Amino acid sequence: MTADLAWRHPRPQGHQGRCIGRSDLRVDPRKARRLARRIHRHARRSAAPWVVCTSPLRRCRDVGRHLRRLGWRHHVDPLLLEADFGDWDGRAWSDIPRADIDAWVSNFLDHAPGGGESLRQVLDRAARWQPPVAGATVVGHAGWMLARLWLARHGPEHPPRQASQWPAPPPYAQAWSWSLEGGAVADPGPPSSLARSSP
Repeated sequence: MTADLAWRHPRPQGHQGRCIGRSDLRVDPRKARRLARRIHRHARRSAAPWVVCTSPLRRCRDVGRHLRRLGWRHHVDPLLLEADFGDWDGRAWSDIPRADIDAWVSNFLDHAPGGGESLRQVLDRAARWQPPVAGATVVGHAGWMLARLWLARHGPEHPPRQASQWPAPPPYAQAWSWSLEGGAVADPGPPSSLARSSP
């Protein structure tokens, strides 16, 4: 049985300094293709099923499309979407009033930033997702991956109450297994490319 594995999508274009949730940003096609090939090589080494699940957003879906050309089954699932930041989405962080950010931090679990989706709702959505086959690969978003990791570490009965409890995101185009102890972040490539686990 292979571990539950999610790869964060490649770095999107035009994200710098902005609050990005459901904004459908592009990724460099070469980076999407490169990540698809890495995922394919890893699946061949580990005997993982050639099944990939992605959100509908291009930064994940494009990797799935490249994998489909390599013979994979590609499932597009809205449960894998990034957190919804409502009317914050796409805005520069510097343009969001400090009082609004403070309100989110002071009620980290249940406040819906920008009128979008609360962390409790993201955790519930992540918990409801089930792979179509055991060992299916996910190409996902940081928020969704962190929610899945939190559930694996703490269970739904112990949600985070403070922003300081929330783990750091995985690097772009890196793999994360929430089946491993501690939710280790790792690139299953050469040993020199291994990334350390998040705090």
